[in-house]
Amino acid sequence: MFGKGDFIVYGSTGVCEVKDVTTLDMKEVSKDRLYYILRPVREKESKIFAPVDGNKTVLRAVLTREEAESLIDDIPAIEELWISSDKLREEKYKETIRSCECRDWIRIIKTLYLRGQERQAQGKRATAMDEKYLRLAKDNLYSELSLALDIPKEEMEGFIADRIHETELCR
Repeated sequence: MFGKGDFIVYGSTGVCEVKDVTTLDMKEVSKDRLYYILRPVREKESKIFAPVDGNKTVLRAVLTREEAESLIDDIPAIEELWISSDKLREEKYKETIRSCECRDWIRIIKTLYLRGQERQAQGKRATAMDEKYLRLAKDNLYSELSLALDIPKEEMEGFIADRIHETELCR
């Protein structure tokens, strides 16, 4: 169970702060069921009421600093997702985004980066679907890493590139 002040990943909403753990005073809601009151980091004015014992939506702790650094160091070894069929590719992207796992988001980012390079070499632009899932994966990953590493989200892509470059130089 998470406590007040903890940061968690809550499904497609992304990183949220636990503002409280309490029962709800509503007619249709059981008085003995506990709920997290969450504030999404991206939407500071929003509130989400999530049952503590719920299992429909992924709810997990945000990475620690050590886990985040280790994940970034592992990026070169994380495999891409290669799917030739456009229809199957979009289904896999959706499933991978919904997993709420950083490694899966990295797989999408790497895949779409390489796919974009390939399309660019052919004189083609990225598809709207590719742009959508690349944006979602980056937003989710960078939001979580930003919090774990205390680095502004806008600087995360550069930080990751620099760290990977430094790691490769040391090998």
